[in-house]
Amino acid sequence: MDSELRDGEQHPAHDLRARVRAVLERRNLTDNVSAEQAAASWEQDRFVARARALFYARMMFLTLGLLILAVPAWSGYFGFSGPISFVGYFAMLLYSVANLLVIDHPKAGRWVTYLTLCFDLLITVVLIARPQVGGGLQSPLLATQLLFTTLFAILFPKPLAILPPLLALPVTTRLDLLLDRSVTAVELLTLLWYLGLNFIIVYVLVYLNEREATAHREVVSLQGDLKELAVVEERNRLAREIHDGLGASLSSMIIQAEYILNMAMAREDDGLRSEIREMKATAEESIEELRRNLRMMRDDFELAQGLEDYVKTFRDRTGQEIRFERTGLTRKLPPDAQLALFRILQECLSNAAKHAEAKEVQVRLDFSAEGVHLVVRDNGKGFDPGRTPRGHYGLLNMRERAMKLGGSIVVDSAPGAGAQVAFSLPCLSA
Repeated sequence: MDSELRDGEQHPAHDLRARVRAVLERRNLTDNVSAEQAAASWEQDRFVARARALFYARMMFLTLGLLILAVPAWSGYFGFSGPISFVGYFAMLLYSVANLLVIDHPKAGRWVTYLTLCFDLLITVVLIARPQVGGGLQSPLLATQLLFTTLFAILFPKPLAILPPLLALPVTTRLDLLLDRSVTAVELLTLLWYLGLNFIIVYVLVYLNEREATAHREVVSLQGDLKELAVVEERNRLAREIHDGLGASLSSMIIQAEYILNMAMAREDDGLRSEIREMKATAEESIEELRRNLRMMRDDFELAQGLEDYVKTFRDRTGQEIRFERTGLTRKLPPDAQLALFRILQECLSNAAKHAEAKEVQVRLDFSAEGVHLVVRDNGKGFDPGRTPRGHYGLLNMRERAMKLGGSIVVDSAPGAGAQVAFSLPCLSA
């Protein structure tokens, strides 16, 4: 029954992790995705969706083009005859399909889409200007230029990128003059009217696109802030519960140990007094560890001072000669980095006392521009780092902590030559 309840409780979290993993894989993102990476992924997905819509629009235009080639009166109006027209048609079909195939590529997809869209525009300008009668500014296809302005503004909302469709109207007017077609007052009004519509379309689409992108970036940033706030609130809640529960129990244990110790002193039982003192020291060490963890959870832990205080406590408890040295300008580190440095120091000092039987230990904490470095060296028995006894996971845990934070750890030791552990973290900020 208990296992079934645990499985039932784990299913929602498992399903949530599976959904998150699926989205990350679909967007080619990692678990540690930043707000900038999420925004870039969203912009890429938006571009791909719009570029696919462009492909379907092209298929519609190519269908109309096939009808023009199939109807003699229409093909004669545009001056299309012979196999060259069909070659041009199939060339458009081929580059449209090629564009669809590379559309998902972050860089090539955008460049190929832009170039093929420029080819489409060029072909449209030819279709508009080609007929000698009813062509140019009188062409029924002139309204297609507005569609190209819309497509360029949607796909590439940058001033220079939208320039080709805006130049189509002046180019068409120039071709009219070169083909000895006079520009009437009505055609001039048509030109000005289309230019005005173009600028309205560009302004509205670029403005709305920028508003949409800005709103999305704000939402992504807000989600990140809310996530961090939720983590902080949960840490504070756990800190309160641990302090009021486990902290109170340990305090009661210390008080009871002192009471029993007083009674044992009255009986002059040295063995019992020694056991009670050890129990009291263990309880005091546990409550100090608890307070230290609570400070870390509340982000109220000063790393350098905390390491130095622990070295002093450990020295007083074990009687070992331990020297602590701190260099560089101290700076605030993330909670995970502080915890890793502290746990590695704990493990090194514990090994020096229990296994190495070291008389002297040197601890150096260095803050540099490249990162933070912790070096612990002892003059104990030493060991072979390549032959870790079964059931001893201290070195493995240290390496896993370093790997998780992108740091490095080097263990230098040999039998009879002492040991040195050097732990380095890259430059991190809280």
